[in-house]
Amino acid sequence: MDTSNAFVGLDCMATGDRHGPDHVGRSDADAPLDPVYDLDAVDPGTLPTDPDSMWDYHALLPVHADDAVSAGEGATPLLDADDLAADLGVASVQLKDEGRNPTGSIFDRGQSAAVTMARAHGAGLLALAAPGDAGQSAAAYAGRSGTDCYAYLPSRAPFPNKAMVNVHGADMRVIGGRYPDALDALESDLAREWYSLQAFTTPYRHDAYRTLAYEVAAARDWTTPDAVVLAVGTGETLVGVAHGFHDLDALGLTDGVPRCYAVQPEGCAPIVEAHGAGADEVTPVEYPDTICGELEIPAPEGGTMALDAIDETAGGAITVADEDLLESAVALTQRLGTEVGATGGAAAAGAWALADRGDLGTDDSVLVVNADAGVKTADILRSHLMSQGV
Repeated sequence: MDTSNAFVGLDCMATGDRHGPDHVGRSDADAPLDPVYDLDAVDPGTLPTDPDSMWDYHALLPVHADDAVSAGEGATPLLDADDLAADLGVASVQLKDEGRNPTGSIFDRGQSAAVTMARAHGAGLLALAAPGDAGQSAAAYAGRSGTDCYAYLPSRAPFPNKAMVNVHGADMRVIGGRYPDALDALESDLAREWYSLQAFTTPYRHDAYRTLAYEVAAARDWTTPDAVVLAVGTGETLVGVAHGFHDLDALGLTDGVPRCYAVQPEGCAPIVEAHGAGADEVTPVEYPDTICGELEIPAPEGGTMALDAIDETAGGAITVADEDLLESAVALTQRLGTEVGATGGAAAAGAWALADRGDLGTDDSVLVVNADAGVKTADILRSHLMSQGV
């Protein structure tokens, strides 16, 4: 397998032991692995300021762009949200609109990298369980690579996700219940040997979100916002984005790392609760309940790594009510003209809550990440409006 010059291996997050680039799955200690790069092998001057896709940053990815399974993911718009900045009482707000990715979600970054490495490892069958968006994305990239894929989705997954998994040609299993039920079914029912596309089983999903940080800093003339606000489910996006900003700081391209804030719905907030308690690990939520299925991850695979990312960036964590995340999604959609999904609404609601709590100051520049397009959750956004008589 040909790898990039900078990619040196995979470190176990439990023991620190290094595994080679050809290692597949979790570590020998059954813990998540984290890709490691030799930043001395990267010339900062070669990193693009106006990328066409995330793979333009292949110097900081496992393989060269020529070997990627790509549909042009990344290079998403960075939109000024002046009205939101005025509401929050901060210097500026920008929205990174990940709904513009090929299948309409941030997971296209992670699945592009994960399927690329699966192909490099010679995988014959790909599989994962997902609340919705990641399953659709996996189906798309598996189809592009010509690899069979099983996607296990809970029955509550949005219809667009289910429909497009089939349209992309993957084999879908709809499991009664919620995300944990789909994950249990995958692990118990799929008899054939498969290559996992699960977050923190493949290390390449969270690794790919570093490119979002690169794009944001490049678009800002290699400066970073003061604060980054993301809605968090598995923890993968928070971990990757924080890593990306650390990379840029280590390369000398930026000065410092922004504070990273995790936002979760009140009905399923294991990472926020663990952070508030000062814990090193998350405790699973026994009875999760939120309208935003993408964020209903009661036992997040990357919980510990997400807590580390919050602490290492001097960030924080906060919960939001379902009604607030839906209202925020609608408000941003109407103000910006782009379509903000429920997950992006959670991030925006979190920014409002953080400002009210005093975490965001008048001089702060704030980045809010819209993780998926509004069309993914159009039914619940419309229902929210109908409940208000609209």
